[in-house]
Amino acid sequence: MPQLDPSVFPTQLFWLVMTFVPLYLILWRVVLPRMSGMLEARQHKIDNDLTRAAALRDEAEAVLAECEKTMADAQAEAHAMLRQVEEETAAKTEAEVGRGNERLATETSDSESAICKAKEEAYENLKSVVSELALTATEKVVGAKLGEDQADKAVAEAMKEQR
Repeated sequence: MPQLDPSVFPTQLFWLVMTFVPLYLILWRVVLPRMSGMLEARQHKIDNDLTRAAALRDEAEAVLAECEKTMADAQAEAHAMLRQVEEETAAKTEAEVGRGNERLATETSDSESAICKAKEEAYENLKSVVSELALTATEKVVGAKLGEDQADKAVAEAMKEQR
């Protein structure tokens, strides 16, 4: 192997120094400052992005808290409105039931009056029919003819006892 021959070491060392010193100087003066600038710019951008993200997160949390508060207020208002509507509906229903009960009581009273009147008329009609029947039966059974006044009086007494 020729590179391990000690007689060529000085030339190899010369070319090593001639190659690596300019390479080192180029890296030290040109590439490394650019790379460190890019790394600093990248770090600066990352820091700015993190700061902006933290600010946006805080703003989003504030908006979320405000939305939750608004939702809670809206729910409380809706519950209050619901309670109010329920109370109004209950009051209206109670008023309608009261009016219905009054109307029912009036109709019941009118119906009872009509029933009593019809009952009295039926008794009067029954009294006249029974009087005629009593006259006819007495005449046929006993053979005697009674007066209408006596028959009406006897029927009225018998009906009083039945009531």
